[in-house]
Amino acid sequence: MQGAGHRVAITGYGVVAPCGIGKDAFWRGLLGPGITSAKTVEIADWDPLPYFANPKEARRSDRVEQFALAAAQEAFAMSGDLPYDPARMGSIFGTGIGGLRTLEEQVITRVEKGERRVSPFLVPMMMSNAAGAAISMRYHLQGPAETICTACAAATHAMGYAARLVAWGQCDAVVTGGAESAVTLTAVAGFANMTALSSSGCSKPFDATRDGFVFGEGAAVFIFERWDAAVARGANIIAEVLGAASNADAHHITAPSPGGVGAQACMRSALNDAQLQPSDIKQVNAHGTSTPLNDSAEAQAVAAVFGSPTPPMTSIKGVTGHPLGAAGALEAAAVLLSFEHRLIPPTANTSILGDDIACDVVIGEPRAWTPGPTISNNFGFGGHNGSVILGPAN
Repeated sequence: MQGAGHRVAITGYGVVAPCGIGKDAFWRGLLGPGITSAKTVEIADWDPLPYFANPKEARRSDRVEQFALAAAQEAFAMSGDLPYDPARMGSIFGTGIGGLRTLEEQVITRVEKGERRVSPFLVPMMMSNAAGAAISMRYHLQGPAETICTACAAATHAMGYAARLVAWGQCDAVVTGGAESAVTLTAVAGFANMTALSSSGCSKPFDATRDGFVFGEGAAVFIFERWDAAVARGANIIAEVLGAASNADAHHITAPSPGGVGAQACMRSALNDAQLQPSDIKQVNAHGTSTPLNDSAEAQAVAAVFGSPTPPMTSIKGVTGHPLGAAGALEAAAVLLSFEHRLIPPTANTSILGDDIACDVVIGEPRAWTPGPTISNNFGFGGHNGSVILGPAN
């Protein structure tokens, strides 16, 4: 990363997603069937109790916080104990909305039962920073503890910021990622009425017949450390953060800039940060929401930056749905798994690419590859763009 005094190692990660809880189940899910008949996809039969000291503690946490703590537990189990000064360990987390489920439930409670029945835990459960704060408190991280709330780019922005804190020597380790659980009746109605959701109930990024996203949820959490410190403590280094960038379209609150010019600039900035050339990128993990506008703009941006043919490109949202602010975290986890298994998962449900998609989209079957630098993109309402470049541990 530019100006970096330290390489940034990834030493642990954890995943909670509708297609699988835990990284291994998540990988199996990514290779499985896509979503074909639902406007939403949620984690079935979710049980938070294994991740909390007692049922009362679990009840006082919104579902988004529960997901974050579950993913963090797997990440720390993989990474092992971090032997650093707590003041030099931070938590930089992303979410698009926060505890919307709790807010909606308590609004109904107030309307039906009156003000005095509203939970005194409403505010700490609904606030957007609750998940990141919970991680910092559980693991005694006394360095920077901040939450980034930039819609669907939030987790990618959080990971970029976390990597810089480590690279620039301000922290020895940072816990980062993103979580979201906002599939409520009101949120679904809002997205449906703005015609963002798939009318067919099928998420098929970049397909000629794509018609919107399927609303998802989930979380992924990562441990970023100074590379030299991770080596010194004998940690297993999974991957490296090579670069990251963020910018703004400054164009429209929900629509991408024409031709994806903002996304182009963001990817080029990330390449510059990583001191890489476009030809060095071996995979693009796309935002790929399955909406006509986003997929077209992103494909144009990827083609403009990388030329023809583009690197192999995939989107996991045919399986995961679109988990808003957690999207970048789940997609970064998919990249790490593609390093481990030496396979790029296919873009589920996609069979015929749109005429506006001039990219090498992986469809049908997983594609074998030699792992190399991979760029993962996310773009959010508000014109927020984020890119992070990950590389296998070498």
